[in-house]
Amino acid sequence: MKLYLTPHACSLAVDIVARELDIPLDLEWVDVRAKRLRDGSDYLAVNPKGQVPTLRLPDGQYLTEGPVIVQYLADLRPRSGLLAPLTALERYRVLEWLNFISSELHKGFTPLFRPTTPVEYRAIARQNLLGRLQWLNDQLADRDYLTGHTFTVADAYCYTIVMWTKLRDIDIAPWPHLKAYVARVAARPSVMAAEQAERKAKAAA
Repeated sequence: MKLYLTPHACSLAVDIVARELDIPLDLEWVDVRAKRLRDGSDYLAVNPKGQVPTLRLPDGQYLTEGPVIVQYLADLRPRSGLLAPLTALERYRVLEWLNFISSELHKGFTPLFRPTTPVEYRAIARQNLLGRLQWLNDQLADRDYLTGHTFTVADAYCYTIVMWTKLRDIDIAPWPHLKAYVARVAARPSVMAAEQAERKAKAAA
């Protein structure tokens, strides 16, 4: 399978999950702004949305949207513990987190990345995001990971998005539980390997 991704994007979460599961993926780096692959070909021919991640499946089909892709990968290794089986409440707790991260954290950062966002709204968006990060910090007060003491696909996604605080000059030091969580996830071999791959790709660009 091939993963289309770009540095400092939510596609990092998919790479982390694949490494956790020991599922080998060919990494194809994308210039998302230009909508081009490294060989100059049109990325829109792969994903008309022009976004990452995209996963090319063995049969040639493409799967998009990070929260969906990580579920697909985890279901290929049902005994991994990264996602509980169907009908188990623990599965839906993970999905609950995936939805929160997507709608409240991921999209919460979007106005801060867009150069066209009005200054007045940028301040409002930042304040809303800080409130969500505070809530996240509070949830982590008595647990190692989002759903308890087990790393899941939701943690790969959450870590990826929270790391965007560095790109927006948001200091997470005031949130000690969140800071400890980030350090805990960052120490996982899968995360270190995925971030190393990003650094190499960025240096080669």
